[in-house]
Amino acid sequence: MTPPAAPNPSFYFIGVTTQQSSMNRIFPLWMEILGRPDITLTGIDHAIHDDPQNYRDTVSRIKHDDSVVGGLVTTHKIDLFNAAEDLFDEVDAFAQVTREVSCIAKRDGKLIAYALDPISSGLTLTGIIGERYFGRTGGHVLCLGAGGSASAVMVHLLTRPHMADRPARFIAVDKSPQRLAHMRTIAAHYASDVQLETVLSTDANTNDDLLAALPPYSVVMNATGMGKDTPGSPLTDAAIFPQHGIVWEFNYRGERQFMQQALRQADARQLRVEDGWVYFIHGWTQVLFQALDMHMTPELFTALDEAASSIRG
Repeated sequence: MTPPAAPNPSFYFIGVTTQQSSMNRIFPLWMEILGRPDITLTGIDHAIHDDPQNYRDTVSRIKHDDSVVGGLVTTHKIDLFNAAEDLFDEVDAFAQVTREVSCIAKRDGKLIAYALDPISSGLTLTGIIGERYFGRTGGHVLCLGAGGSASAVMVHLLTRPHMADRPARFIAVDKSPQRLAHMRTIAAHYASDVQLETVLSTDANTNDDLLAALPPYSVVMNATGMGKDTPGSPLTDAAIFPQHGIVWEFNYRGERQFMQQALRQADARQLRVEDGWVYFIHGWTQVLFQALDMHMTPELFTALDEAASSIRG
């Protein structure tokens, strides 16, 4: 009697609206390039701030199902880690400090939590602004949102070894006092000369005022999820971006009203406006290569980026 075929290996994609993601079409192309066409992508949708037991159930499936090779976590990085921390056998240094997980990997029978966003966000930001940007320009950073991605960018900037790669001020704005407190706790782990300011705000007009007070060449980031996970923008249409500013919309899909607001001022204010596409690619490739225990090269990243861009159009 022929034994039943083993299920194809799968990689979990944990998010909110995973079926709408371009990754469903990109993933098979990437697996061909990486020589693993047998691995399929499985989307797992959770409600934002879901019941902790639901997060635990997902992590347990990854841990105990041998056909699941690992997983990537978006949106739920902090909530999932808080709910399922005890299910992990090992937690990397960034995950311990940030108390979030973006990559779930399996090694020698152990389930490991990695927080790779400080790496992927750092690669993305450096690609946008280049080296020694803050020393050259004197720009500050205004981060609208204080969730996992915002904390990751902060950690990257706080830990940059060269002073000219660190801004004098990093201003984080959020409607949640808990998220702002968590960001301050993370920052306290690092001895840095960056002045961290956290602002509790539920009012887009307040955010407009913070934006207006920035010096030229400042970096403004939308890390709220607004424009993709939820509608709208953290700014009003009357907001004025800093002259020569860098505007980084973390979302790569959705209405992205924040990015549209910046684009309308791009010529007059001499802005550079970037969306979240390259961050999306870095985030996915960092997680996949960790989960699959592979080594990234510049040539391989270029091949993966080109394949993904062919799907995006």
